[in-house]
Amino acid sequence: MKKAIGIDIGGTKIAAGIITESGELLKREDVKSDPSDRENMFARVIDAVEQVLEKSSFSLADIEGIGVGVPGKVDCENGIAIFQNNLPWKQFPITARLREQFGLEQISIDNDVYMAAFAEWKAAQVKQNETFVYVTISTGISCSIIQNGSFFRGAGFAGELGLIPVLSKADNKGNNRLEKVAAGPAIEKLAEKELQVEKISTKEVFAGYANGTCEYLPIIEEVTDNLAQGLYTISCLLDPHKMVFGGSVIVNNPFLLKLMKEKLKSYQLPEQHHILGQMSISTLKQDNGVVGAGLRVFERL
Repeated sequence: MKKAIGIDIGGTKIAAGIITESGELLKREDVKSDPSDRENMFARVIDAVEQVLEKSSFSLADIEGIGVGVPGKVDCENGIAIFQNNLPWKQFPITARLREQFGLEQISIDNDVYMAAFAEWKAAQVKQNETFVYVTISTGISCSIIQNGSFFRGAGFAGELGLIPVLSKADNKGNNRLEKVAAGPAIEKLAEKELQVEKISTKEVFAGYANGTCEYLPIIEEVTDNLAQGLYTISCLLDPHKMVFGGSVIVNNPFLLKLMKEKLKSYQLPEQHHILGQMSISTLKQDNGVVGAGLRVFERL
């Protein structure tokens, strides 16, 4: 049974896991990120790999290679993390550094959302000729598209769903980008404004809505309407066969899917309704980035 190490790198934590060729996650370890400078951050990546090996029954000799998901823009061919908003790795040669550190030739890197999308695409068992879209709703909003078994990358910036402008109640001029009115931090800001409180978490907002507290209802109504507008853009431009959602906001609050589908249906033509029955929430949840990164060692897109 072939095994690889998958790494999911974020601004707050780094997850490393041992993945089989069939996508089974054998062991996972998380370490805290250190974005104070590029070398400190890379040292934490090394720590994550060493910890997952140490706490499993495997050694580097058992590992075929390493897959790495990195935020922001990535040069997959040359193994370089080009730019990130939350990491100090501008033009960082991560593939070369990992080869030097661990002596493994097979290193695969990509954007973190693309890695998660790959795991979801494999789990969904989508037909080769179908269009698959993975959408993440968390501290940011983005998507990844797989068409005919390959990623659709455009000129390198495809899938930035969070940058699409939407018409929100707060600003009917339509110059609010989706991420600014529907991602986790945006939900907190909207709730603080509407409820006139100094600080509130997304967890508290969703709990208030789930409990039926009337003050929270218009907040979630607005957020889901904004999300539906973004999804309608996907529906019109790509007309996908299947769409899977991940990210902490929706994975932890699955009732959002029903609300988004209801609002999306109101925008769509009847001929577009087929996607409504093919929208689902990730079953891999917070492991999809690690699993996808590990699987990419065995199969490139």
